[in-house]
Amino acid sequence: MRKLFLLFSSAVLAFSTANAQDHGLSQPYIPETDKAVLQKLDEWQDWKFGMIIHWGAYSQWGVVESWSICPEDEGWTQRNPYGIPYYDYLKKYEALSTTFNPTKFDPSKWAKAAKGAGMEYVVFTTKHHDGFCMWDTKQTDYSIAGPNSAFRNDPRKNVAKEVFSAFQKEGIHTGAYFSKPDWHSEYYWWSYFPPKDRHVNYDVVKYKDRWNNFREFTYKQIEELMTTMGKIEILWLDGGWVRARKQDNKKENDITAAEIDTRPTKQNEDIDMAGITKMARSHQPGLIVVDRAVHGPFENYRTPEQQIPDKPLSYPWETCMTMANSWSYVPDDKYKSVNKLIHNLVDIVAKGGNYLLNVGPGPDGQLHEEAYTTMTAIGEWMKINGDAIYGTRSVAPYKDGKVCFTRKKNGNIYAIYLLEEGEKLPAQVVFNGLKPAKGAKVTVLGAKEKISWKATATGTQLTIPAAVQQKAWKHAVAIQISAAE
Repeated sequence: MRKLFLLFSSAVLAFSTANAQDHGLSQPYIPETDKAVLQKLDEWQDWKFGMIIHWGAYSQWGVVESWSICPEDEGWTQRNPYGIPYYDYLKKYEALSTTFNPTKFDPSKWAKAAKGAGMEYVVFTTKHHDGFCMWDTKQTDYSIAGPNSAFRNDPRKNVAKEVFSAFQKEGIHTGAYFSKPDWHSEYYWWSYFPPKDRHVNYDVVKYKDRWNNFREFTYKQIEELMTTMGKIEILWLDGGWVRARKQDNKKENDITAAEIDTRPTKQNEDIDMAGITKMARSHQPGLIVVDRAVHGPFENYRTPEQQIPDKPLSYPWETCMTMANSWSYVPDDKYKSVNKLIHNLVDIVAKGGNYLLNVGPGPDGQLHEEAYTTMTAIGEWMKINGDAIYGTRSVAPYKDGKVCFTRKKNGNIYAIYLLEEGEKLPAQVVFNGLKPAKGAKVTVLGAKEKISWKATATGTQLTIPAAVQQKAWKHAVAIQISAAE
């Protein structure tokens, strides 16, 4: 048995939430009770690093996924050319489904690149808000395999199945992204009424049968994904505005003037998450369900988007972030530096989270070349330093200056020094808030030399030998601190 480390200020990390703008992360988290799901969540927290893939017919235009057809978001997803009438634009947008022909689609190449980068799981967009399905669904013709699709006769037309199979073959865990709203469905955006915003565009109480049809449509599509895609371990649901809400069922003539400003402004878009979850887990036992931004029993972990919480969180979480600037394909997209991505990974893992990094394939089915070179570089770093990432948990003080800390379940601790571009590993690494137990062995991952250390008044000082300093370190250096046997 290894001796425990001595931690200054507290032996137990005091968790805190991020700022109030962080997707409601300060809202109470409802823990899962299903033992199989709890086991899967614990495994998922060991994976640490994954890939999310946004892909659809919209990639042909290089525009943001779905949102340009939503009237409420004209400010940041302006229709092109500017001023084109809405329904003219919608017709052109939906016609993309007939010309989308990704003849160079090769998911095995994506999967091998992800494996090489050290990614342990993938989340693939089976359907975004525009309703275009990336699998051979039986519920609608609006799909990559539908009768009007240019790709319908290709043996790879069941794209989501091809993606999941390729990643599963590489030993990578698979998760299905699925949009709860469907802006193509007559059961959600009924063509009898114009859409006003992202929500259902008709009265779900007055047209109850239509809403029930949408519930059934959603249920059947998710059931297809749970029964035809092999082992699915995460159901990643987007479109958190589709949720159950308490409603005021008073008739309009019975509402008093004082009540007008306090009535709910959104409808009860209840799709029966309890029933969907029960069905999905009957086919995929232990399935993690992520009903994003709906803080309740079906949000097994939380997903801050494009940001990293300031502090560790007291529940499972994952930062989803773009590798470049956009979620979907943009021809000349600008990629984040490898240094930035690795620093993000270390920061997130030190705070107890997972990092889900997005790529957007182009209309031909290929990724930007920079996506591959970026993943290769991340993989080179992970081959040396992965032991400080996988299977770790947060440990106080989680970060001090340029040093982040992670902890293995066996008690080993890693101090990960973040290098700036071109910076060399310094002769001394000093950090506060933590010191090894007497007799601890300190080594740098990727080097054989032992590192000497001494306790300071508030922490630890490590002395790095010249032979270790002179190695061609990049991005970050992981220092393992293990107690004496």
